Order: sequence, then structure tokens, then C-alpha cells
Amino acid sequence: MSAPQIIRAPSGEELVVLPRAEYEALLERADHEAEYIDDVAIYDARKAELAAGGVVLPPEVSAAILRGDSRLKAIRKWRDETQLHLEFKTGIGQGYLSDLENGRRTGTPETIEKLAGALNVPKEWLA
Repeated sequence: MSAPQIIRAPSGEELVVLPRAEYEALLERADHEAEYIDDVAIYDARKAELAAGGVVLPPEVSAAILRGDSRLKAIRKWRDETQLHLEFKTGIGQGYLSDLENGRRTGTPETIEKLAGALNVPKEWLA
């Protein structure tokens, strides 16, 4: 790293001149710091949610959600259920289940309760 050059503008303001590579490295570090701060904020929010009795999903379900699955799909797979078997257990059509899993529709409270019962999970997991 070379020593930065400090110059004074006609207004008296001090300006710092540094090589472009060092400037870009500083910008990249600032981006990483901002991302880190966002991650910490999310972590703190989730921790507060848990302390208040919030939803605690199994690690396998959380991992599937992070990979892009909806919460319903992740739980269904975790319970080793197919949409067709879930249709049989709940009377909820497979097409409707697919729409719920893909976010094209939202379930009624009664639908969520049926699914939670069939998957043997708290209904808050599906809300």
C-alpha cells in the first residue's frame, strides 16, 4: 500500500488521493461490511423472534428453504410425503397443493390447519 497523498482544496477542505486499486479495495470492503451488518440484523431479528416464542423449524427444512423451496414444500419433503399422498390424507387437490407450494395461491386458515395436521407440524410452521 502506498502512502495516500493529502491535498487541500481552495475551500480549505482536505482531500485524499490514493491509487485506484486501493480505492476499489476500500469499496469492496465496505460492501462486505454492509452485507455483514445486514446478516447481523437478520440474525438478531430471528433470535428475538425465537425468544418471543417464534417458529423453530428443523435444520433440514431451513436448508431446503434457503435452497429456494417454499415452507410447505420443504416441510412436505421433510415428512417424506408426495403431493398425491397429501391430497389423499387431506382431500385438498394436488393442483391446489402445487399452487400453494409455488406461491400462486394462499391457503385459507382451514386449509393450513388440514395440512399441518396431515404433516404433523404446528400450523404456525405453515403460516
